[in-house]
Amino acid sequence: MPKNTHKRKASVHSKSKVVKSAKSSGRTSNPKIYVLGGLFFVAVGLYLLLFKAHGNAMTGFAMLAIIIGVVTAIIASFSAPKKKAG
Repeated sequence: MPKNTHKRKASVHSKSKVVKSAKSSGRTSNPKIYVLGGLFFVAVGLYLLLFKAHGNAMTGFAMLAIIIGVVTAIIASFSAPKKKAG
């Protein structure tokens, strides 16, 4: 008779059949697009502010475009994956 008579259940050794879904970390799939979009908004806002802003509405729209562009670019650059050294 063998010394180890205690047997473990087979379910302990079997791998889980549940497929783990990818974690949603709140990061965008391609943040470079959003950075470029933000820079586009800044460029459009600067253009409108420098050359086309003859009224209060156009000045406000230009400032709004610049603010939206800066915020979009900053958030996209923060959400970009960091490169690991080594």
